[in-house]
Amino acid sequence: MSIQESGEMYLETILVLSRKNSNVRSVDVANTLDYRKSSVSVAMKKLRESGYIEMSDEGYITLTDTGRRIAESMFERHNVISNWLITLGVDEDVALEDACRVEHVISNESFEAIKRLVEEQMKAD
Repeated sequence: MSIQESGEMYLETILVLSRKNSNVRSVDVANTLDYRKSSVSVAMKKLRESGYIEMSDEGYITLTDTGRRIAESMFERHNVISNWLITLGVDEDVALEDACRVEHVISNESFEAIKRLVEEQMKAD
């Protein structure tokens, strides 16, 4: 089952929020991403129906195993790519913004090559 870029962004945001606060609600996601609550509500319904998240009766969101795998993959991509760009001398704000876009479209092959390069650079330092 494939997921759209926006879905990946929502899942990654839920993961990050859940690491800061055990209870994540749609309003937290909306505030973090600066999206309308109604848009987030529609997205959460789609993610729930697709099996990526679960919602409690109180409105708390948790990632399913599948949702967590996708979220952690996006989070890793974001961190590796943004850190790599920063080490290349890119301004941190620009690097974070660019990584946000690149993480969703880069192939696994290209990402793994960048990741290997970054790991090799870290060992050399």
